Amino acid sequence: MRSGHLSVSASKLVLEIVLLVTGIHSNKEVAKKIKRPKFAVPQINCDVKAGKIINSEFMVKCPAGCQDPKYHVYGTGVYASYSSVCGAAVHSGVLDNSGGKILVQKVAGQSGYKGSYANGIQSLSLPRWRESFIISESKPQKGVTYPSTLTYSSAKNPAAQAGEATKAYEKPSITGTTTQPVTLTQALAIPVAEATHRTTSKPLAASVTSSPRPQPVGHRSQEMGLWSPTSYAGSQHSPGSHPGFVPKEELSTQSSEPVSQGDPNCKVDLSFLIDGSTNIGKRRFRIQKQFLADVVQALDIGPAGPLVGVVQYGDIPATQFNLKTHVNSQDLKAAIEKITQRGGLSNVGRAISFVTKNFFSKANGNRGGAPNVAVVMVDGWPTDKVEEVSRVARESGINVFFITVEGAAESEKQYVVEPNFSSKAVCRTNGFYSFNVQSWLSLHKTVQPLVKRVCDTDRLACSKTCLNSADIGFVIDGSSSVGTSNFRTVLQFVANLSKEFEISDTDTRIGAVQYTYEQRLEFGFDKYNSKNDILSAIRRVGYWSGGTSTGAAIQYALEQLFKKSKPNKRKVMILITDGRSYDDVRIPAMAAYRKGVITYAIGIAWAAQDELEVIATHPARDHSFFVDEFDNLYKFVPRIIQNICTEFNSQPRN
Repeated sequence: MRSGHLSVSASKLVLEIVLLVTGIHSNKEVAKKIKRPKFAVPQINCDVKAGKIINSEFMVKCPAGCQDPKYHVYGTGVYASYSSVCGAAVHSGVLDNSGGKILVQKVAGQSGYKGSYANGIQSLSLPRWRESFIISESKPQKGVTYPSTLTYSSAKNPAAQAGEATKAYEKPSITGTTTQPVTLTQALAIPVAEATHRTTSKPLAASVTSSPRPQPVGHRSQEMGLWSPTSYAGSQHSPGSHPGFVPKEELSTQSSEPVSQGDPNCKVDLSFLIDGSTNIGKRRFRIQKQFLADVVQALDIGPAGPLVGVVQYGDIPATQFNLKTHVNSQDLKAAIEKITQRGGLSNVGRAISFVTKNFFSKANGNRGGAPNVAVVMVDGWPTDKVEEVSRVARESGINVFFITVEGAAESEKQYVVEPNFSSKAVCRTNGFYSFNVQSWLSLHKTVQPLVKRVCDTDRLACSKTCLNSADIGFVIDGSSSVGTSNFRTVLQFVANLSKEFEISDTDTRIGAVQYTYEQRLEFGFDKYNSKNDILSAIRRVGYWSGGTSTGAAIQYALEQLFKKSKPNKRKVMILITDGRSYDDVRIPAMAAYRKGVITYAIGIAWAAQDELEVIATHPARDHSFFVDEFDNLYKFVPRIIQNICTEFNSQPRN
């Protein structure tokens, strides 16, 4: 009986285990059947602003193609709620232009949003905003439920929703009256009838009488007709906005917040040469000033960033204000509004010459370490020539940009004083420095491209540096003691030094003299204007052989080589010899000093150290070098280049 009882108990236990396992399996099957649907990340457009979305934390998917400067972005790292969500994601590097998913978290408002240019998006500065947000990669936090449908503030009011894009923002006016940004929640407080009155379903068709902004003109012979002031500002302005929509505490450029120090990624000294000729007319002149104000706003002016001065030209040029007069965007815009038209001819060449000689000086706020940029604005065409004065400007280290608006039509080209004046004037003819604008109505489209280019300091090719602003003359000993093999080693040394410089007709130029008892000009500064041509010319120099008259060689180089040096170039002589001179070197060396020639003396093997120190510019320790063997010449290339640059950088920029 006991064994039977145990058998029955065992059977019950097995049955219970089977039922339990079956139940667990069944529950898993049920769980599979009732598994929650996969979370769908809501998609938004490129221009949707964080302030429009009520949710405090959410994930969204941005489409491709948001790397476009028309989407407003304010801040770096922490963004103002008026910023485009996707634009901020691209600017911060979380997304590229192919789009993708991001995590957005609302945070408290910030003071002094700093702007910068990054990843194809120019973010702007802003004194303060009451709500901010941060962007990160789409990695959901544990325990956080993200909405699959976003809640928009405009959903409460159809009229506000229809006009959302038009109510959100208006830039500070050029008149000095600061208009305020408007969030959607504030716009909702406006009665529907009032909102309908202030917005329009055709934002480009507003009457010119609806806004105090300047009225642009199209072609010189066209009447104004109907045109919206907001179409001039493009993406920078929105129709229908009104300063009364926002409490003063929301955003005020008159706040006690610290003034922006400027964008350190755009540290340039910038001169605008504006057209004040009679021909431009009052309306176009106002549009030109508004364009200038928009550029100033986008640049984020400050002591640590870009500084701007303005020169107006007509018959004669005049400085409206220099680089250190106004050191923030707000003051600059107020000063721009006060500029009055001078009238007269359109003497652009005269203006460029004036800027080259007078504007970029320490007294006017030139900082030396910042690239010099001149943006020349021209209505139509100049009434004088620009080629020669622009060459001098470029050689003085000024990066010349041209913005030509409504250039000469085919029938008008007969009146142009200098054909292709723009290409003759700009820093480089690769298109980077030139803007040809078909109509004053479309000038606003040039704001962001111009800002991007003047801030791209790596491409400002005309900035003076130790490597692109000298006339370098090599004086090479070809005496019998050198020998054919060693002479080729010397030429390789000359080539190695030349490679380090930026060579062109407007940058560094290279010339060479070979000497024995006699002297021979191998090639002058104006013979070759590319690095490849220079290196080829050096290889072709033939060994002469003879005595060693170093003093006569220095005098010859001064007369035949450096006499043709350009006035804005630093004159550098690099003399290479392997022995003591048969003639006196003191008087020629003193003549070189008096002519402003900086002399480096390189002695090899049997060269006399005391003679090298006489030839070299003071201090001799920085300008004279001795090498025991020809084969060791190459080791001194970096040190010589370093000394040339150290000396250059210790001197005034212009």
